[in-house]
Amino acid sequence: MSSGKILPRRQAIPVLYTRGTHYEVGFDMGRTFGSMIKNFLILSQTLNETYLPLYGTAKGRQIYNETLESVKGSFPQYIRELEGVADGAEVEFHKLFLLHLDEILPQALKHQPRNKNQPTGCSSIIVNQKHCRLLGHTEDALTETLNHYYFVVAHIISDKPQGKYNVKEEHFMSLCYAGHLPGYTMSHNHHGLVFSINTISAELLRSGKTPRHFLTRALLATSNVDDAFRVLTDAGVGAADACSINFSFLADPRQMFYNVEMAPNPDRKNESHLSIKEVPLGAHNYHANQFERIHLDQANELMLKSSVSRMHAFGKYKPPASEHDVRNMLGDVTGGCFCVWRDNGRCDEVVKTIAVGLFDLNAKTFSLYSDNPSLTEPHCTLPLLYK
Repeated sequence: MSSGKILPRRQAIPVLYTRGTHYEVGFDMGRTFGSMIKNFLILSQTLNETYLPLYGTAKGRQIYNETLESVKGSFPQYIRELEGVADGAEVEFHKLFLLHLDEILPQALKHQPRNKNQPTGCSSIIVNQKHCRLLGHTEDALTETLNHYYFVVAHIISDKPQGKYNVKEEHFMSLCYAGHLPGYTMSHNHHGLVFSINTISAELLRSGKTPRHFLTRALLATSNVDDAFRVLTDAGVGAADACSINFSFLADPRQMFYNVEMAPNPDRKNESHLSIKEVPLGAHNYHANQFERIHLDQANELMLKSSVSRMHAFGKYKPPASEHDVRNMLGDVTGGCFCVWRDNGRCDEVVKTIAVGLFDLNAKTFSLYSDNPSLTEPHCTLPLLYK
């Protein structure tokens, strides 16, 4: 029975190993985490108070349908995967797709208040030294998301090529919010790709384009840097909303990290607007939930204030050169309510850090923390799937 109660922080991170078709993998996610997904759909205020009422209007349904058709045209396999999640969890598909549309619906309808009281987000740190190649990431989310996430390790084999990039096999591990597709938080795949995502609230969003969640899902299937840029560019359609992607491939001969800011195209071209920053050996980089290089209007003032505060906190440290440095920075609690590690122990806090991940590219491991990484040891350290 789904209670709709917010529990204190649990020291538990469930992991599902699954293989099959896209639909079968989705179904396993839904069946295994069905009670968590049902509970999250009860608790999600944005879904119940904003997205569902807008979906009930004629214009809202039109935006929903045109975006769904657009995604079906590019990535029908990921729609089947999400249908599997809905069927396995015994919940309605439209509720899950609305979560993936995120702010596209309210923004397209100029619905106010948009992003009310949601300084959500996350912080990513790249360290690219010869002896120390790390990607560290805090996952911050609305308090109702605390304890409502899980890891999926999926091996998907299709009998015929799938989607616009003709993918036949995928093998990845990804942190998933309840009821969401893999790929939008921190993930890695068997081709040696490691990446983390920072949400960005662009003022300009485009319905009928590809929601960021589906582009980052497609990123899980990429096997090299060119592949990754092709997916993010999304030629012929383009991103509907914005985010930042921090990534590297273990086998990249240049040993390069990248930070890519992705936004809807301001010139109405049918491709994403990208700003690519290379982070070579000897360098480091920080990214939060704001554009650092793209000059487009941003919404969600609280998230912007939080980003400025977290970047300021990072700026007080010497450039990170070790795992210890990154753990301390991601566990920083200075800066008041807009600090890096967010949890004041109260249930009335709107946003909390729900997890921290640390990819070590030299050791080929992924460490996961469910509590402050500067004060605790990792919950688990897992080998990367790199084949």
